[in-house]
Amino acid sequence: MAILSGKVALVTGSSRGIGRAIALELAHQGADIAINYVHNAIAATEVVREIETLGQRAISLEADVGDFSQAKTMVDCAIKELGHLDILVNNAGITRDMLLMRMREDDWEAVLRVNLKGVFNTCQAAMRPFLRQRSGRIINISSVSGLMGQVGQTNYAASKAGMIGFSKSLARELGPRGITVNVVAPGFIPTDLNADLDAEMQAHLKSLIPLARFGAVEDIAYAVAFLASAQAHYITGVVLPVDGGLSM
Repeated sequence: MAILSGKVALVTGSSRGIGRAIALELAHQGADIAINYVHNAIAATEVVREIETLGQRAISLEADVGDFSQAKTMVDCAIKELGHLDILVNNAGITRDMLLMRMREDDWEAVLRVNLKGVFNTCQAAMRPFLRQRSGRIINISSVSGLMGQVGQTNYAASKAGMIGFSKSLARELGPRGITVNVVAPGFIPTDLNADLDAEMQAHLKSLIPLARFGAVEDIAYAVAFLASAQAHYITGVVLPVDGGLSM
């Protein structure tokens, strides 16, 4: 039996990359899925169709998670269309990499708005239905940059480190009601967000990874599916690096 049979999940930023892989894996494990996107409706529709071929229900929801009202409307629509909500995966994120001395204020604010405020927005919107049903899984996708820092990523690393502190605090708040909150921290996973890295930089990054290779989007999806499952019911407030040993 699929480990998420009968569950409903909302995955933000799930029209491509890591979010898409997470959505597909949760569907493969039996969950119905709400796909979230901001710009690429065509890609979101394609993911919905893929999920439907797996025999699961799926809808696509356009929303900017950094906007409080849009985030709440998205959560409400997911519940209305799919009946309930059991799993929230906060994957939506952006980068605006630049050395701090050259970073513009709007680049700082844009990254914190989507990556960190977006998590606040969606979690607050999902809390009440989770509290009413006295169950729920929240899985926030951080980054090893939030654990280690990275040159040119003060904004991104701050947002991802903030997500970790947020998640640990929320795990303490919601634990007595049977709701778990965990973090997955991917290492270097080739996606559209980092496609511009040249061969020299990629070789350097591989040299820092004990497993000496990059991960795949599916590696993150498998970790999320486990944390969303009943098998992880006694795990909360944890940061799980999926990084080939990079951050140890």
